Amino acid sequence: MPQEAVFAYIIAYLLVFVFGAVIGSFVNVLICRLPQGRSFVRGRSACPTCGHQLAARDLAPLLSWLLLRRRCRYCGATISARYALVELLGGALACLTVAVYGFTWTAAAVFALLAGLLAVAFIDLDTMTIPNGLVLYLMIPTTALVWLLPGINWLSHGIGLFIVSLPLFLLALFFGGFGMGDVKLMAVCGLALGWRLTLLAFLIGLALGAIYAVYLLLWRRADRRTAFAFGPYLCLGVASALLFGTAIVDWYGNLLFAA
Repeated sequence: MPQEAVFAYIIAYLLVFVFGAVIGSFVNVLICRLPQGRSFVRGRSACPTCGHQLAARDLAPLLSWLLLRRRCRYCGATISARYALVELLGGALACLTVAVYGFTWTAAAVFALLAGLLAVAFIDLDTMTIPNGLVLYLMIPTTALVWLLPGINWLSHGIGLFIVSLPLFLLALFFGGFGMGDVKLMAVCGLALGWRLTLLAFLIGLALGAIYAVYLLLWRRADRRTAFAFGPYLCLGVASALLFGTAIVDWYGNLLFAA
C-alpha cells in the first residue's frame, strides 16, 4: 500500500477515534444524569465535588483528564478514571466498528447501538436498573440495522426478538434472578442481531457473568444470595456479536464440519 494511502488511513482512524471519544463524553453525561432524573440536554457540566461549572477546556475527551492530572482545575478533587475509560471505550468502539463495517451507514447504525449499550452497561452497574428511555433509544439504531444489513432475513430477526427475551421473561416472572430491563434489552438487541447472533451474545454474556460470580464467591465478596447487575455482561455479549459474531459463527461452523 502506498505511503500516502497509509497516512490517509491513519488520519481517518484518528478522526474516527476522536469522534467516538466525543460520543463517549456524551455517554458520561447520560450515565451521570439519567439515574438522577436530570436533563441530559440542558445544564452545563460541573465538578461533582465543588459544583463549579466546567469550561470547554475542561471537557476535551481524554486530553483534559490527562493534562489536569486527574484533578479538578478548581478544587483539586480527584476525577474518576471512569470518565476517561468511557471516552476511551467510545473511541475504540468507533474504530472497531469502522474496521468491521467500513465507512458506511451500517457502521453508523452499529456504533449508535454500541454507544447506547455503553450507557446501559454503566448505568446498570451503578444502579442495577436499565432506564426505559435508553431501551427506547436502542430501537432507533436497531430499526435502521434491520433495513441496512445486506440479505436481511426477516424470520431470523423476528425469532431473535423472542429467542432469549421470552425465556428470560419467564425466568424473571417465576423464579427471579433476571430483571425486566434485561428482558427488554435482549428483545431489542435480538431484533437487531437475528436468532443466531442473539444466542451467541447471550452465551457470551452468560459466560462472562458466571466468571464474575465465581470470582465473587471464591474471594468471599458475595454469597449465593448476592445480586449483581447482569446487564453489563449482556451488553458485552451483544457488542461482541455485533463486531465479531459472524466470524465466530463461521469459525465454529467450519470447525464442526471439519470434525
